[in-house]
Amino acid sequence: MIIPTAPLPAPRAAAAAADGLTVAIDIGGTKIAGALVHPDGTMTATTRRPTPRGTDADGVMAAVTEVVAELSESPLWTTAVRCGIGSAGPVDASRGTVSPVNIGAWREFPVQARIEAELAARGAELPTVLAGDGVAMTAAEHWLGAAQGHANALCMVVSTGVGGGLILNNQLHPGPTGNAGHIGHISVAFDGEPCACGGHGCVESIASGTAIARWALAQGWTPTQDASAAGVAVAARAGDPVALAAFDRAGRALAAAIAATATLVETDIAVIGGGVAASGDTLFEPIRRHLASYAALSFVRDLTVVPAALGTHAGLIGAAAAATMLLPS
Repeated sequence: MIIPTAPLPAPRAAAAAADGLTVAIDIGGTKIAGALVHPDGTMTATTRRPTPRGTDADGVMAAVTEVVAELSESPLWTTAVRCGIGSAGPVDASRGTVSPVNIGAWREFPVQARIEAELAARGAELPTVLAGDGVAMTAAEHWLGAAQGHANALCMVVSTGVGGGLILNNQLHPGPTGNAGHIGHISVAFDGEPCACGGHGCVESIASGTAIARWALAQGWTPTQDASAAGVAVAARAGDPVALAAFDRAGRALAAAIAATATLVETDIAVIGGGVAASGDTLFEPIRRHLASYAALSFVRDLTVVPAALGTHAGLIGAAAAATMLLPS
């Protein structure tokens, strides 16, 4: 079965110019998904498994192996020409390893080599690229999403954590280890609270879903049912002052980091996806309002902030797009 991601425009980005199918693997804390992705972005033979809990590294890899095995049963398997792996991070693309915060069994796990071995065992010795989920999302949004037509873009995932990636001069810019654009760990509050990364006042410690809910609760917000950021968003839409302040604080942190990034590398659009972005104007209104103060120089004054377009498809589409953009043609 072929599943279209959306009504697709004529391919514009470098990713869309390549021929042949891409094996795409998307690895996250809740699910491991796979698909064969066509040059126009449609997906064939999509499959997924829940990410195993309470097991060791090989137990998690067993789910990845099942996904690869199911993809290999497609009659189109032999026409695949490359493989893209998108994974929760941190990643080290230079070594092909991942240490996802939300997959405790994997620390410096050689996922790229292990997947390459699984591909080869099924007759597909393919060139393979490993990308962090923020970089993969960036590749997807530039190819088929909200960053289409923008030569210089910042794309972000604002969810349990805050990640991102960069498009510079129409090229995906992952950096030497695949972590360029990791905007969540830009410090925006010099005297801010410690961050899990070891820094202080990072965007992630203020604007992630976890941070929004934690701050609101500490300020006296009383959830009616849902104590997560989604519950804070519901309360904000109902006019709760603490909930509104929590999103204003998050929006200000994101605006400061977006403006800093644009000033440094002259991006002209910021695309924001992830669970917190699903709150819509509750998040985007304070970002845009504060951005007017931070993006004051003439060459960043027209910077726009928009929601991501591809939603749940971004992981697989992004893994394929990253592989196509980063591998030699």
